[in-house]
Amino acid sequence: MKDSPTFAQAAHEHLTNKQMRQNVGHAMATIRLRREIATAELPDWELLRDQGQRIKTDAIVNLADHLESLERSVIAAGGLVHWARTAEEANSIVASIIKAEGGQDVVKVKSMTTEEIGLNDALAAEGIVAHETDLAELIVQLAGDQSSHLLVPAIHLNRTEIRDIFREHLPGNADLSDTPEDLAEAARKYLRSRFLSAEIAVSGANFAVAETGTVCVVESEGNGRMCTTLPRVLITVMGIEKVLPRFEDLAVMLQLLPRSSTGERMNPYTSLWTGVREGDGPKVFHLVLLDAGRSLTIADPVGRQALHCIRCSACVNVCPVYEQTGGHAYNSAYAGPIGAILTPQLSGMTEGTSLPWASTLCGACYDACPVKINIPSVLIHLRSRIISERAPGGATRSEQLAMRGLSKILANPSRYEAAQRAFYLGTWPLSKDGLVERGLPGPMRAWTASRDLISPASQSFRSWWRGREARR
Repeated sequence: MKDSPTFAQAAHEHLTNKQMRQNVGHAMATIRLRREIATAELPDWELLRDQGQRIKTDAIVNLADHLESLERSVIAAGGLVHWARTAEEANSIVASIIKAEGGQDVVKVKSMTTEEIGLNDALAAEGIVAHETDLAELIVQLAGDQSSHLLVPAIHLNRTEIRDIFREHLPGNADLSDTPEDLAEAARKYLRSRFLSAEIAVSGANFAVAETGTVCVVESEGNGRMCTTLPRVLITVMGIEKVLPRFEDLAVMLQLLPRSSTGERMNPYTSLWTGVREGDGPKVFHLVLLDAGRSLTIADPVGRQALHCIRCSACVNVCPVYEQTGGHAYNSAYAGPIGAILTPQLSGMTEGTSLPWASTLCGACYDACPVKINIPSVLIHLRSRIISERAPGGATRSEQLAMRGLSKILANPSRYEAAQRAFYLGTWPLSKDGLVERGLPGPMRAWTASRDLISPASQSFRSWWRGREARR
Protein backbone atom coordinates (compact mmCIF):
# COMPACT_ATOMS: atom_id res chain seq x y z
CA MET A 1 0.00 0.00 0.00
CA LYS A 2 2.97 2.34 0.50
CA ASP A 3 3.41 2.78 -3.24
CA SER A 4 -0.32 2.99 -3.91
CA PRO A 5 -2.13 6.13 -5.06
CA THR A 6 -3.75 8.43 -2.52
CA PHE A 7 -7.48 8.24 -2.04
CA ALA A 8 -8.00 11.40 -4.09
CA GLN A 9 -5.99 9.95 -6.98
CA ALA A 10 -7.78 6.61 -6.89
CA ALA A 11 -11.20 8.24 -6.49
CA HIS A 12 -10.58 10.40 -9.55
CA GLU A 13 -10.15 7.22 -11.60
CA HIS A 14 -13.11 5.31 -10.13
CA LEU A 15 -15.49 8.24 -10.53
CA THR A 16 -15.33 7.65 -14.29
CA ASN A 17 -16.73 4.11 -13.90
CA LYS A 18 -20.41 4.82 -14.49
CA GLN A 19 -21.47 1.17 -14.30
CA MET A 20 -19.83 0.71 -10.91
CA ARG A 21 -21.42 3.87 -9.57
CA GLN A 22 -24.82 2.73 -10.80
CA ASN A 23 -24.39 -0.72 -9.23
CA VAL A 24 -23.25 0.69 -5.89
CA GLY A 25 -25.86 3.45 -5.80
CA HIS A 26 -28.73 1.02 -6.40
CA ALA A 27 -27.47 -1.40 -3.74
CA MET A 28 -26.90 1.34 -1.15
CA ALA A 29 -30.42 2.71 -1.57
CA THR A 30 -31.89 -0.77 -1.05
CA ILE A 31 -29.79 -1.55 2.03
CA ARG A 32 -30.51 1.82 3.64
CA LEU A 33 -34.26 1.37 3.25
CA ARG A 34 -34.18 -2.13 4.74
CA ARG A 35 -32.13 -0.89 7.69
CA GLU A 36 -34.51 1.98 8.40
CA ILE A 37 -37.48 -0.40 8.47
CA ALA A 38 -35.72 -2.96 10.68
CA THR A 39 -34.45 -0.47 13.26
CA ALA A 40 -37.78 1.38 13.42
CA GLU A 41 -39.41 -1.84 14.66
CA LEU A 42 -37.55 -1.61 17.97
CA PRO A 43 -38.75 1.09 20.38
CA ASP A 44 -35.56 0.61 22.41
CA TRP A 45 -33.15 0.87 19.47
CA GLU A 46 -31.29 3.85 20.94
CA LEU A 47 -31.00 2.09 24.29
CA LEU A 48 -29.53 -0.92 22.50
CA ARG A 49 -26.99 1.36 20.83
CA ASP A 50 -26.05 2.82 24.22
CA GLN A 51 -25.61 -0.67 25.67
CA GLY A 52 -23.55 -1.76 22.67
CA GLN A 53 -21.29 1.24 23.16
CA ARG A 54 -20.81 0.41 26.85
CA ILE A 55 -19.99 -3.23 26.10
CA LYS A 56 -17.37 -2.36 23.51
CA THR A 57 -15.86 0.35 25.70
CA ASP A 58 -15.46 -2.14 28.54
CA ALA A 59 -14.01 -4.74 26.16
CA ILE A 60 -11.34 -2.39 24.83
CA VAL A 61 -10.43 -0.60 28.08
CA ASN A 62 -9.95 -3.94 29.86
CA LEU A 63 -8.77 -5.85 26.80
CA ALA A 64 -5.75 -7.54 28.39
CA ASP A 65 -7.85 -9.11 31.14
CA HIS A 66 -10.55 -10.25 28.73
CA LEU A 67 -8.05 -11.80 26.32
CA GLU A 68 -6.38 -13.79 29.10
CA SER A 69 -9.80 -14.97 30.22
CA LEU A 70 -10.66 -15.93 26.63
CA GLU A 71 -7.44 -17.94 26.30
CA ARG A 72 -8.16 -19.87 29.51
CA SER A 73 -11.74 -20.58 28.43
CA VAL A 74 -10.77 -21.82 24.94
CA ILE A 75 -8.05 -24.11 26.32
CA ALA A 76 -10.41 -25.47 28.99
CA ALA A 77 -12.87 -26.35 26.20
CA GLY A 78 -10.24 -28.30 24.28
CA GLY A 79 -9.07 -25.61 21.84
CA LEU A 80 -5.60 -24.29 21.11
CA VAL A 81 -4.69 -20.59 21.25
CA HIS A 82 -1.96 -18.79 19.29
CA TRP A 83 -0.86 -15.15 19.63
CA ALA A 84 0.23 -13.21 16.55
CA ARG A 85 1.84 -9.79 16.87
CA THR A 86 1.86 -9.10 13.13
CA ALA A 87 0.09 -10.16 9.95
CA GLU A 88 3.18 -12.12 8.96
CA GLU A 89 3.14 -14.06 12.21
CA ALA A 90 -0.55 -14.87 11.83
CA ASN A 91 -0.06 -16.09 8.26
CA SER A 92 2.89 -18.21 9.33
CA ILE A 93 0.92 -19.76 12.18
CA VAL A 94 -2.01 -20.69 9.92
CA ALA A 95 0.27 -22.12 7.22
CA SER A 96 2.18 -24.17 9.82
CA ILE A 97 -1.04 -25.64 11.22
CA ILE A 98 -2.28 -26.60 7.75
CA LYS A 99 1.03 -28.24 6.85
CA ALA A 100 1.16 -30.08 10.18
CA GLU A 101 -2.31 -31.46 9.47
CA GLY A 102 -1.23 -32.60 6.01
CA GLY A 103 -3.49 -30.22 4.11
CA GLN A 104 -2.92 -28.69 0.69
CA ASP A 105 -6.12 -26.71 0.41
CA VAL A 106 -8.69 -25.18 2.75
CA VAL A 107 -12.21 -23.80 2.60
CA LYS A 108 -12.76 -20.32 4.01
CA VAL A 109 -15.58 -18.45 5.66
CA LYS A 110 -15.84 -14.79 4.66
CA SER A 111 -13.39 -12.93 6.91
CA MET A 112 -12.31 -9.30 6.86
CA THR A 113 -9.42 -10.11 9.19
CA THR A 114 -7.87 -12.69 6.86
CA GLU A 115 -8.30 -10.25 4.00
CA GLU A 116 -6.57 -7.57 6.06
CA ILE A 117 -3.50 -9.75 6.58
CA GLY A 118 -3.45 -11.12 3.02
CA LEU A 119 -3.83 -14.73 4.16
CA ASN A 120 -4.83 -16.17 0.77
CA ASP A 121 -1.71 -14.88 -0.93
CA ALA A 122 0.48 -16.00 1.97
CA LEU A 123 -0.95 -19.51 1.80
CA ALA A 124 -0.53 -19.59 -1.97
CA ALA A 125 3.16 -18.81 -1.49
CA GLU A 126 3.35 -21.94 0.68
CA GLY A 127 1.60 -24.08 -1.96
CA ILE A 128 -1.75 -24.04 -0.15
CA VAL A 129 -4.97 -23.14 -2.00
CA ALA A 130 -7.67 -21.24 -0.09
CA HIS A 131 -11.19 -21.61 -1.53
CA GLU A 132 -13.57 -18.78 -0.67
CA THR A 133 -17.09 -20.10 0.00
CA ASP A 134 -19.07 -16.92 0.58
CA LEU A 135 -20.83 -16.22 -2.74
CA ALA A 136 -19.58 -12.65 -3.08
CA GLU A 137 -16.05 -13.57 -1.99
CA LEU A 138 -16.10 -16.45 -4.47
CA ILE A 139 -17.03 -14.04 -7.26
CA VAL A 140 -14.22 -11.67 -6.30
CA GLN A 141 -11.71 -14.53 -6.05
CA LEU A 142 -12.65 -16.04 -9.42
CA ALA A 143 -12.39 -12.62 -11.07
CA GLY A 144 -8.99 -11.91 -9.53
CA ASP A 145 -10.61 -8.78 -8.09
CA GLN A 146 -10.65 -7.10 -4.68
CA SER A 147 -13.50 -6.72 -2.22
CA SER A 148 -15.20 -3.34 -2.37
CA HIS A 149 -17.54 -3.50 0.64
CA LEU A 150 -17.29 -4.88 4.18
CA LEU A 151 -20.48 -6.89 3.90
CA VAL A 152 -21.09 -7.31 0.16
CA PRO A 153 -17.63 -7.66 -1.41
CA ALA A 154 -18.94 -7.87 -4.99
CA ILE A 155 -21.34 -4.95 -4.69
CA HIS A 156 -19.57 -3.16 -7.55
CA LEU A 157 -20.64 -5.91 -10.00
CA ASN A 158 -24.07 -6.52 -11.49
CA ARG A 159 -25.68 -9.85 -12.39
CA THR A 160 -24.51 -9.80 -16.00
CA GLU A 161 -20.92 -9.20 -14.97
CA ILE A 162 -21.15 -12.02 -12.41
CA ARG A 163 -22.61 -14.35 -15.04
CA ASP A 164 -19.66 -13.64 -17.32
CA ILE A 165 -17.23 -14.43 -14.50
CA PHE A 166 -18.96 -17.75 -13.79
CA ARG A 167 -19.06 -18.64 -17.49
CA GLU A 168 -15.33 -18.11 -17.72
CA HIS A 169 -14.17 -19.73 -14.49
CA LEU A 170 -16.73 -22.39 -13.48
CA PRO A 171 -16.70 -25.53 -15.65
CA GLY A 172 -19.95 -26.50 -17.37
CA ASN A 173 -21.54 -23.04 -17.26
CA ALA A 174 -21.00 -21.82 -20.82
CA ASP A 175 -24.73 -21.16 -21.27
CA LEU A 176 -25.41 -19.83 -17.77
CA SER A 177 -28.09 -17.11 -17.50
CA ASP A 178 -27.88 -14.09 -15.20
CA THR A 179 -30.95 -14.89 -13.08
CA PRO A 180 -30.21 -15.00 -9.34
CA GLU A 181 -31.50 -18.58 -9.15
CA ASP A 182 -29.15 -19.85 -11.86
CA LEU A 183 -26.16 -17.96 -10.48
CA ALA A 184 -26.76 -19.34 -6.99
CA GLU A 185 -27.20 -22.87 -8.33
CA ALA A 186 -23.92 -22.67 -10.28
CA ALA A 187 -22.07 -21.56 -7.14
CA ARG A 188 -23.79 -24.23 -5.04
CA LYS A 189 -22.74 -27.05 -7.34
CA TYR A 190 -19.18 -25.78 -7.44
CA LEU A 191 -18.89 -25.40 -3.68
CA ARG A 192 -20.66 -28.58 -2.58
CA SER A 193 -17.78 -30.85 -3.54
CA ARG A 194 -15.37 -28.48 -1.78
CA PHE A 195 -17.32 -28.74 1.46
CA LEU A 196 -17.62 -32.51 1.37
CA SER A 197 -13.92 -33.09 0.70
CA ALA A 198 -12.39 -30.36 2.89
CA GLU A 199 -10.33 -31.47 5.86
CA ILE A 200 -9.40 -27.98 7.05
CA ALA A 201 -11.37 -24.73 7.26
CA VAL A 202 -10.37 -21.17 8.08
CA SER A 203 -12.81 -18.67 9.53
CA GLY A 204 -12.92 -15.21 10.96
CA ALA A 205 -14.99 -14.28 13.99
CA ASN A 206 -17.67 -11.69 14.58
CA PHE A 207 -17.33 -12.10 18.34
CA ALA A 208 -15.60 -14.28 20.92
CA VAL A 209 -16.78 -14.50 24.52
CA ALA A 210 -14.09 -14.29 27.20
CA GLU A 211 -16.33 -15.83 29.85
CA THR A 212 -17.00 -19.09 27.98
CA GLY A 213 -14.49 -19.29 25.11
CA THR A 214 -17.37 -19.25 22.61
CA VAL A 215 -16.71 -18.01 19.08
CA CYS A 216 -19.52 -16.55 16.98
CA VAL A 217 -19.85 -16.20 13.21
CA VAL A 218 -22.95 -14.76 11.56
CA GLU A 219 -23.74 -15.04 7.85
CA SER A 220 -26.60 -15.26 5.38
CA GLU A 221 -25.93 -18.21 3.09
CA GLY A 222 -25.05 -21.24 5.21
CA ASN A 223 -21.59 -21.57 3.69
CA GLY A 224 -20.06 -20.51 6.95
CA ARG A 225 -22.04 -23.17 8.81
CA MET A 226 -20.68 -25.80 6.40
CA CYS A 227 -17.11 -24.62 6.99
CA THR A 228 -17.36 -24.55 10.76
CA THR A 229 -18.98 -28.00 11.13
CA LEU A 230 -17.84 -30.37 8.34
CA PRO A 231 -14.00 -30.15 8.25
CA ARG A 232 -11.88 -32.07 10.75
CA VAL A 233 -9.77 -29.00 11.62
CA LEU A 234 -11.05 -25.44 12.13
CA ILE A 235 -8.69 -22.44 12.34
CA THR A 236 -10.19 -19.11 13.41
CA VAL A 237 -8.22 -15.90 12.88
CA MET A 238 -9.59 -13.12 15.08
CA GLY A 239 -8.58 -9.55 15.73
CA ILE A 240 -8.14 -9.10 19.47
CA GLU A 241 -10.76 -6.32 19.52
CA LYS A 242 -13.55 -8.85 18.73
CA VAL A 243 -13.65 -10.16 22.31
CA LEU A 244 -16.77 -9.61 24.44
CA PRO A 245 -16.58 -9.93 28.23
CA ARG A 246 -19.77 -11.94 28.92
CA PHE A 247 -21.98 -14.41 27.07
CA GLU A 248 -25.01 -12.22 27.73
CA ASP A 249 -23.35 -9.45 25.68
CA LEU A 250 -24.21 -11.47 22.57
CA ALA A 251 -27.89 -10.76 23.26
CA VAL A 252 -27.22 -7.09 22.53
CA MET A 253 -24.78 -7.51 19.66
CA LEU A 254 -26.93 -10.04 17.82
CA GLN A 255 -29.74 -7.51 17.74
CA LEU A 256 -27.58 -4.59 16.65
CA LEU A 257 -25.53 -6.35 13.97
CA PRO A 258 -28.14 -7.85 11.61
CA ARG A 259 -30.42 -4.82 11.64
CA SER A 260 -27.49 -2.50 10.95
CA SER A 261 -25.90 -4.65 8.26
CA THR A 262 -28.57 -6.41 6.18
CA GLY A 263 -31.73 -4.87 7.60
CA GLU A 264 -32.82 -8.24 9.03
CA ARG A 265 -34.20 -9.04 12.47
CA MET A 266 -31.61 -11.77 12.85
CA ASN A 267 -28.98 -13.40 10.69
CA PRO A 268 -30.16 -16.51 8.84
CA TYR A 269 -27.15 -18.43 10.19
CA THR A 270 -25.64 -17.71 13.60
CA SER A 271 -22.93 -20.26 14.44
CA LEU A 272 -21.58 -20.57 17.99
CA TRP A 273 -18.91 -23.05 19.02
CA THR A 274 -16.92 -23.58 22.19
CA GLY A 275 -13.76 -25.63 21.82
CA VAL A 276 -14.24 -29.19 20.58
CA ARG A 277 -16.58 -32.02 21.46
CA GLU A 278 -16.40 -35.65 20.36
CA GLY A 279 -18.85 -36.43 17.58
CA ASP A 280 -19.90 -32.81 17.11
CA GLY A 281 -18.09 -30.60 14.61
CA PRO A 282 -14.32 -30.32 14.09
CA LYS A 283 -12.01 -32.49 16.17
CA VAL A 284 -9.31 -29.83 16.33
CA PHE A 285 -9.85 -26.10 16.93
CA HIS A 286 -7.17 -23.39 16.73
CA LEU A 287 -7.81 -19.75 17.67
CA VAL A 288 -5.27 -17.25 16.33
CA LEU A 289 -5.44 -13.92 18.18
CA LEU A 290 -4.15 -11.09 15.98
CA ASP A 291 -2.71 -7.77 17.14
CA ALA A 292 -1.30 -6.22 13.92
CA GLY A 293 -1.45 -2.61 15.11
CA ARG A 294 -4.40 -2.93 17.46
CA SER A 295 -2.33 -2.33 20.59
CA LEU A 296 -0.93 0.83 19.00
CA THR A 297 -4.48 1.95 18.26
CA ILE A 298 -5.58 1.37 21.85
CA ALA A 299 -2.83 3.74 22.99
CA ASP A 300 -4.70 6.64 21.36
CA PRO A 301 -7.62 7.62 23.65
CA VAL A 302 -9.56 9.14 20.74
CA GLY A 303 -8.57 6.82 17.92
CA ARG A 304 -9.26 3.63 19.88
CA GLN A 305 -12.97 4.10 19.17
CA ALA A 306 -12.26 2.50 15.78
CA LEU A 307 -11.76 -0.83 17.57
CA HIS A 308 -15.37 -0.75 18.78
CA CYS A 309 -16.46 -1.56 15.21
CA ILE A 310 -18.59 -4.72 14.79
CA ARG A 311 -18.16 -4.73 10.97
CA CYS A 312 -21.82 -4.12 10.18
CA SER A 313 -21.05 -1.67 7.31
CA ALA A 314 -23.83 0.74 8.36
CA CYS A 315 -21.40 3.68 8.11
CA VAL A 316 -20.37 2.59 4.61
CA ASN A 317 -23.97 2.31 3.44
CA VAL A 318 -24.82 5.91 4.33
CA CYS A 319 -21.54 7.52 3.24
CA PRO A 320 -21.96 9.91 0.28
CA VAL A 321 -18.25 9.60 -0.55
CA TYR A 322 -18.28 5.80 -0.71
CA GLU A 323 -21.43 5.80 -2.83
CA GLN A 324 -19.66 7.82 -5.50
CA THR A 325 -16.20 6.25 -5.44
CA GLY A 326 -16.91 2.64 -4.48
CA GLY A 327 -14.65 0.63 -2.23
CA HIS A 328 -11.59 0.10 -4.43
CA ALA A 329 -10.55 3.74 -4.07
CA TYR A 330 -9.76 3.11 -0.39
CA ASN A 331 -7.14 0.47 -1.32
CA SER A 332 -7.81 -1.31 1.96
CA ALA A 333 -9.67 -4.33 3.27
CA TYR A 334 -11.81 -1.81 5.14
CA ALA A 335 -13.61 0.65 2.88
CA GLY A 336 -15.78 3.61 3.79
CA PRO A 337 -15.71 5.72 6.95
CA ILE A 338 -14.56 2.90 9.24
CA GLY A 339 -11.69 2.16 6.87
CA ALA A 340 -10.73 5.81 6.90
CA ILE A 341 -10.14 5.70 10.67
CA LEU A 342 -9.03 2.08 11.07
CA THR A 343 -6.53 1.53 8.26
CA PRO A 344 -4.10 4.38 9.12
CA GLN A 345 -4.04 3.40 12.79
CA LEU A 346 -3.47 -0.31 12.21
CA SER A 347 -0.51 0.58 10.01
CA GLY A 348 0.98 2.87 12.66
CA MET A 349 0.31 5.91 10.46
CA THR A 350 2.60 4.61 7.72
CA GLU A 351 -0.12 3.68 5.22
CA GLY A 352 -3.53 4.97 4.23
CA THR A 353 -2.81 8.45 5.60
CA SER A 354 -4.89 10.08 2.85
CA LEU A 355 -8.02 8.23 4.02
CA PRO A 356 -9.03 10.56 6.92
CA TRP A 357 -9.70 13.17 4.22
CA ALA A 358 -12.06 10.80 2.37
CA SER A 359 -15.06 12.33 4.11
CA THR A 360 -17.41 15.28 3.99
CA LEU A 361 -17.72 15.16 7.82
CA CYS A 362 -21.50 15.12 7.36
CA GLY A 363 -21.93 12.86 10.41
CA ALA A 364 -24.23 10.31 8.76
CA CYS A 365 -21.80 7.54 9.76
CA TYR A 366 -22.02 8.51 13.44
CA ASP A 367 -25.82 8.51 13.32
CA ALA A 368 -25.87 5.06 11.70
CA CYS A 369 -23.21 3.31 13.81
CA PRO A 370 -24.90 0.76 16.11
CA VAL A 371 -22.22 1.18 18.80
CA LYS A 372 -21.99 4.97 18.42
CA ILE A 373 -18.43 5.37 17.18
CA ASN A 374 -17.97 9.11 16.69
CA ILE A 375 -16.29 8.69 13.32
CA PRO A 376 -16.23 12.42 12.40
CA SER A 377 -14.36 13.30 15.59
CA VAL A 378 -11.84 10.51 14.98
CA LEU A 379 -11.36 11.66 11.37
CA ILE A 380 -10.53 15.19 12.53
CA HIS A 381 -8.26 13.82 15.26
CA LEU A 382 -6.36 11.66 12.76
CA ARG A 383 -5.99 14.56 10.34
CA SER A 384 -4.38 16.52 13.16
CA ARG A 385 -2.11 13.60 14.04
CA ILE A 386 -0.99 13.10 10.47
CA ILE A 387 -0.16 16.79 10.05
CA SER A 388 1.61 17.08 13.42
CA GLU A 389 3.61 13.89 12.86
CA ARG A 390 4.67 14.91 9.38
CA ALA A 391 8.43 15.23 9.39
CA PRO A 392 9.94 17.69 9.88
CA GLY A 393 7.92 20.27 11.77
CA GLY A 394 4.36 19.17 11.14
CA ALA A 395 2.37 21.54 8.91
CA THR A 396 4.16 23.17 6.00
CA ARG A 397 5.04 26.86 6.11
CA SER A 398 2.27 27.74 3.65
CA GLU A 399 -0.29 25.79 5.72
CA GLN A 400 0.77 27.59 8.88
CA LEU A 401 0.50 30.99 7.21
CA ALA A 402 -2.90 30.12 5.75
CA MET A 403 -4.29 29.02 9.11
CA ARG A 404 -2.94 32.14 10.87
CA GLY A 405 -4.50 34.35 8.25
CA LEU A 406 -7.81 32.51 8.44
CA SER A 407 -7.90 32.75 12.23
CA LYS A 408 -7.43 36.54 12.05
CA ILE A 409 -10.26 36.82 9.52
CA LEU A 410 -12.67 34.64 11.49
CA ALA A 411 -11.90 36.41 14.77
CA ASN A 412 -13.03 39.82 13.51
CA PRO A 413 -16.55 40.46 12.07
CA SER A 414 -15.42 43.36 9.87
CA ARG A 415 -12.54 41.39 8.36
CA TYR A 416 -14.86 38.40 7.90
CA GLU A 417 -17.42 40.46 5.94
CA ALA A 418 -14.69 42.05 3.87
CA ALA A 419 -13.33 38.61 3.02
CA GLN A 420 -16.81 37.45 1.97
CA ARG A 421 -17.14 40.42 -0.37
CA ALA A 422 -13.66 39.90 -1.77
CA PHE A 423 -14.40 36.22 -2.34
CA TYR A 424 -17.55 37.07 -4.29
CA LEU A 425 -15.77 39.62 -6.45
CA GLY A 426 -12.85 37.23 -7.05
CA THR A 427 -15.01 34.27 -8.11
CA TRP A 428 -17.69 36.18 -10.08
CA PRO A 429 -15.70 36.09 -13.38
CA LEU A 430 -15.18 32.34 -12.95
CA SER A 431 -18.81 31.49 -12.20
CA LYS A 432 -21.40 29.97 -14.50
CA ASP A 433 -24.81 28.43 -13.75
CA GLY A 434 -24.31 28.70 -10.01
CA LEU A 435 -20.85 27.08 -9.89
CA VAL A 436 -17.30 28.36 -9.95
CA GLU A 437 -16.82 26.44 -13.16
CA ARG A 438 -13.18 27.08 -13.97
CA GLY A 439 -11.90 26.53 -10.45
CA LEU A 440 -9.96 28.82 -8.16
CA PRO A 441 -6.52 30.09 -9.18
CA GLY A 442 -3.19 29.42 -7.49
CA PRO A 443 -2.93 27.15 -4.44
CA MET A 444 -6.73 26.79 -4.25
CA ARG A 445 -6.85 25.02 -7.61
CA ALA A 446 -6.19 21.64 -5.93
CA TRP A 447 -9.24 22.13 -3.72
CA THR A 448 -11.65 22.86 -6.57
CA ALA A 449 -10.14 20.17 -8.80
CA SER A 450 -12.02 17.52 -6.81
CA ARG A 451 -15.04 19.49 -5.55
CA ASP A 452 -17.89 21.52 -6.97
CA LEU A 453 -17.75 25.06 -5.58
CA ILE A 454 -21.08 26.89 -5.44
CA SER A 455 -20.86 30.51 -6.50
CA PRO A 456 -21.10 32.78 -3.45
CA ALA A 457 -24.16 35.01 -3.13
CA SER A 458 -23.77 38.64 -4.10
CA GLN A 459 -25.16 39.66 -0.71
CA SER A 460 -24.21 38.07 2.60
CA PHE A 461 -26.78 37.12 5.22
CA ARG A 462 -25.47 39.79 7.62
CA SER A 463 -25.82 42.48 4.98
CA TRP A 464 -29.34 41.33 4.12
CA TRP A 465 -30.29 41.30 7.81
CA ARG A 466 -29.02 44.84 8.38
CA GLY A 467 -31.02 46.08 5.41
CA ARG A 468 -34.11 44.28 6.67
CA GLU A 469 -33.79 45.85 10.13
CA ALA A 470 -33.26 49.30 8.63
CA ARG A 471 -36.53 49.04 6.74
CA ARG A 472 -38.57 48.05 9.76
